[in-house]
Amino acid sequence: MSLTLADVEKIADLARLELTDEEKSQYRKQLSAILDYAAVLDELDLTDVVPTAHAVTRRNIMREDVMEPSLPIEDVLHNAPQEAQDQFLIQAVLD
Repeated sequence: MSLTLADVEKIADLARLELTDEEKSQYRKQLSAILDYAAVLDELDLTDVVPTAHAVTRRNIMREDVMEPSLPIEDVLHNAPQEAQDQFLIQAVLD
């Protein structure tokens, strides 16, 4: 599929790009080549290929949610630059 310069100008406008005439010509060739390659992929016979969401079968592996003792608060806050009421004290981000 060969794109026209008008097609490239429309794509550039949608992408908010300002292109020179040289760039339009270059992108016309490159985008046309991409679309030609996609057309080649459309010619593949996929009648016996099962649609998949992912190339590899995946499943979620999660550990059991077991309560365990956590670090003592003194160790957690050991390197904190500032702390208050057993919490990290940081500069306010919002007013």
